[in-house]
Amino acid sequence: MLHFANPLLKNIIIRNQFDSIKRKQCLQYLKTLRTLQYDGFKTVYLGETDIPESLVTGEDFSDGYFMQTPTWCIVHGGGSQGWVPWRYRIFLRDELCIRQEENIFFEFCEVVKKAYGKCAIVVKGKRQQDGAKPKDDKKAEAQPDSPTGINLTSIACCPQVAKSYGHELLILPSPYNYLNPLDSAWSSMKWFIINNRKEFCLQSIDSVYSYQYILFNDLISKGIDRINLTKWKTLTNKVRRWENYYLGKFA
Repeated sequence: MLHFANPLLKNIIIRNQFDSIKRKQCLQYLKTLRTLQYDGFKTVYLGETDIPESLVTGEDFSDGYFMQTPTWCIVHGGGSQGWVPWRYRIFLRDELCIRQEENIFFEFCEVVKKAYGKCAIVVKGKRQQDGAKPKDDKKAEAQPDSPTGINLTSIACCPQVAKSYGHELLILPSPYNYLNPLDSAWSSMKWFIINNRKEFCLQSIDSVYSYQYILFNDLISKGIDRINLTKWKTLTNKVRRWENYYLGKFA
């Protein structure tokens, strides 16, 4: 009988069962992406990020007292040509549990078609649930995550909708989410919020209370604008180098 002296070692060994499957999925994703790029498709990354209200207000919970605050969700897309010329969306996270916007992906596909022509629209796949078993179907092992589409928290991305506009929807396997430059763009935007939120804050004091007003939309818009075309090209070039590395390593 196998005996694991260290529980962490057991976790590592179990996770290794998924490595070959995920490598095949990543290789298939990269080959598909490169084929589309050679066929003239522009690569566009679509995604979302959470902005806790505490990040905007700068509230400090280091004293151990925590108050549940609202979380906002920003949906946008970009690539080597910068942010997609599309009116990004901001949702209140609690409202997304009740309903999802149904027409946003249609609108996004229409905008990128007018701006770039046919595109490979990349979204991040869902993370593998802990304890889940790998599929036995060898054909499924070599494919990226569900080809039927994926639901972001706020919108549903459907391959059929993408195809109707001449695009292809690709799902990036979850262990390789850093091959999506949007993550780095979101990180830069959040650092801008942290470092510059005081400039977008107004104070008001009456006889009883003091108030703090945050120009939230202006703060988010300025943070997004700071990720300019030059920075986008730097981020996408970095991803390109990783893609080349994995194409050589996994092939």
